[in-house]
Amino acid sequence: MTELWISLQDIPAEGREFHFTDQSLWTGPMNEFGVPAKVGNEFEATMLIVPQDDGFLVSGEFSGSILLACGRCIEEFELPVEGAFDSFEEPGAGDEVLEDESRLRMQAGQPEFDVAGFLWEQFLLALPENPVCAENCKGLCPTCGVNRNQKSCTCTRDEGDPRLAVLRNLKLS
Repeated sequence: MTELWISLQDIPAEGREFHFTDQSLWTGPMNEFGVPAKVGNEFEATMLIVPQDDGFLVSGEFSGSILLACGRCIEEFELPVEGAFDSFEEPGAGDEVLEDESRLRMQAGQPEFDVAGFLWEQFLLALPENPVCAENCKGLCPTCGVNRNQKSCTCTRDEGDPRLAVLRNLKLS
């Protein structure tokens, strides 16, 4: 995965703002993890890191868009992806990453922050579970496969066993 560690040693007490526009922070992990999408509008992120007594406050936002297939009709569409974040990060002891999920490490006694890993995590959290091109997308016909947003099909829907028809109107409360 793409790595971008920044030193937190010389950050002033009021904090320091960082701006990221390198697209490899998003495209690298997308390719590595097989995300079936490509960047639409380029991503950019702004991050403010403020030192605290026992760690660092990381806040900011990111925005951009991706092109991917709709979960219902499989047509490609552009999905805006944006998010805001506030996180508190604590450094540990030693010269290695604390855990697999940790974004802070001590390198030669100096704290470093994994910006690439943090922004990728925020990107994943901002993605919808089932992205669709529109809320009213009709999807594909399960019988003939026609895109019902573009054409109507003549397929008949199986209503199931007629002896159970009375149960279709059953309301549970």
